[in-house]
Amino acid sequence: MAQKRRKFSPAFRDEAVKMVVVESRPIAEVAREIQVNEGTLGTWVSRYRQEHAGEEPPLNISERARLRELERENRELRMKTEFLGKGVPRTREAACGS
Repeated sequence: MAQKRRKFSPAFRDEAVKMVVVESRPIAEVAREIQVNEGTLGTWVSRYRQEHAGEEPPLNISERARLRELERENRELRMKTEFLGKGVPRTREAACGS
């Protein structure tokens, strides 16, 4: 059975996008709260960011430092995950050597 597509007013879309962009809330959280598909809200947010690319203020010094710190931590965690994924035996036989 075909589902009807829901229509959202431009005001509703704008308010949803502002909840993500201005309040720095995760798309998934806002989507659940307003009962919209995450992909739909993600599309609205990316469209907004493309249309308003020059309007976002640049990061200040503390935000840049925090961003660098998080990027470094992310790289380290990816390396650990990759390392641990390669060395773990998948079966009991492989672990026992028989």
